[in-house]
Amino acid sequence: MELADGGSSPVAVQGGTDMSAGSARPGADGRFGSLDRDGVTRRLLALSDLVSIALAGAVTIIVAGGRGTMLVVLAASLPAWLVVFKLYGLYERDTKRISHSSIDDLPWLFHAVLVGTLLYWGLTKALPVEALYFEEGLAFATGALVLAAGLRAAVRALLPRILGPERVLMVGTGPGAAILVRKLEQHPEYGLATVGLIRSADGVNGPAAAAADASGIPVVGRTSDLDRAIESTGAHRVVICRPEISGPAVVEMLDTCRRHSVKASILPAAADAFGPSTELDEVEGVTVFGINPCVLSRTSRLIKRGFDIAVAATLLLPAVPLYPLIAFAIKLDTPGPVLFRQTRVGRRGRRFTLLKFRTMTADAERRRGELLASSRDPNWLLLEHDPRITRVGRILRVTSLDELPQLWNVLRGEMSLVGPRPLPVEEDARVGGRERGRLDLTPGITGLWQVLGRTSIPFEEMVKLDYIYVTNWSLWMDFRLLFKTLPAVLRRRGTN
Repeated sequence: MELADGGSSPVAVQGGTDMSAGSARPGADGRFGSLDRDGVTRRLLALSDLVSIALAGAVTIIVAGGRGTMLVVLAASLPAWLVVFKLYGLYERDTKRISHSSIDDLPWLFHAVLVGTLLYWGLTKALPVEALYFEEGLAFATGALVLAAGLRAAVRALLPRILGPERVLMVGTGPGAAILVRKLEQHPEYGLATVGLIRSADGVNGPAAAAADASGIPVVGRTSDLDRAIESTGAHRVVICRPEISGPAVVEMLDTCRRHSVKASILPAAADAFGPSTELDEVEGVTVFGINPCVLSRTSRLIKRGFDIAVAATLLLPAVPLYPLIAFAIKLDTPGPVLFRQTRVGRRGRRFTLLKFRTMTADAERRRGELLASSRDPNWLLLEHDPRITRVGRILRVTSLDELPQLWNVLRGEMSLVGPRPLPVEEDARVGGRERGRLDLTPGITGLWQVLGRTSIPFEEMVKLDYIYVTNWSLWMDFRLLFKTLPAVLRRRGTN
């Protein structure tokens, strides 16, 4: 199961609140226990929200005329703001999820700030103070939303440094567990560290055990040893790989987590079919997974296309002055054309010509065959140092400026801003079975593969990530991936 931010994730279950067994238990490294960490996280997020509301309100009121009575009303309303934010679940999601960023908060933050602003406006109308005008309310809400998102991101970035990483105990050694162990190693921004691995009852070592041996993660026992393993490792969270563990055993382990006040997450069976758009449903106490419809509606496709045109046209305007500068640098560096053109496979298998600024020598395609023997991945050419890349090309690749001409592909309808990776014809021929469904949507400039690591992700996993994107598409997912593209470019992870 390809588990990463924006992809499918384990179902998380909050550990119990029984304070008798380990609520203040320090980790094996002397750091905070699970409930202590969660309490610190909630308090710091609440403090950042209060600072955001107070600062946005104070600046708005002072700029509008410095009405002191309104500042008093704002200060008195701050506890109510915390209640509104809590009603929207903005202090509990971090304890339930493995991968959670401030971008994920935006829909709920927007609603909470909107409701809070309306309540604050109503309060100024009811009290003998000057009412908040519409323009002031709009400026206040906008400032509060931006500040809250920014300060929450800062808090989450600082928490692993203050508290240390969250210590994860993995139950299971199958393929799903192995992939999750690798993902946690590759994404330190999650603030998670795998501190132990528990084999399933049969005791057979699987891929996760091999990955653990390679990274120095100790195997701390079998499923019957969970009590002792939690204590010995100081785990804050237990991840149970459901395909390997029987239903009754899962129930027992969840109860063990409750008694130790440790959080639990479950990697469900048939996890490859799930994604971030999965909904938890309930029928008379029975939990049911709700999966996205298999086919996008006509309205959804129109919305996605309209979004592509609007954003691509907006980005193209400031990018136009860069085109002659980049072209001049390419021609000055090495002989050959400015643009690189290559046939790629698009939606429903239709082929199109992808445009990029040339980053390699003019004879790059002819030299490809001789370099394949040195590739780290047999499915495509993946080299630590590709000798065909030019000096200017290396800069263009690191900054992703070589992809600017693809905005024209987007306007022509051949590509989307966000979507599956457009594969060359020979690489597309290696994709079969259900993964062909990745071609149900138009390929994108960015997507899950680009955001989560680019060439650090194997070919087979990239194809599955594309499939998950297509089967779980939503406009909000496109927004999230666009927001995360810039940080991914700046981190330069997986740049070839």
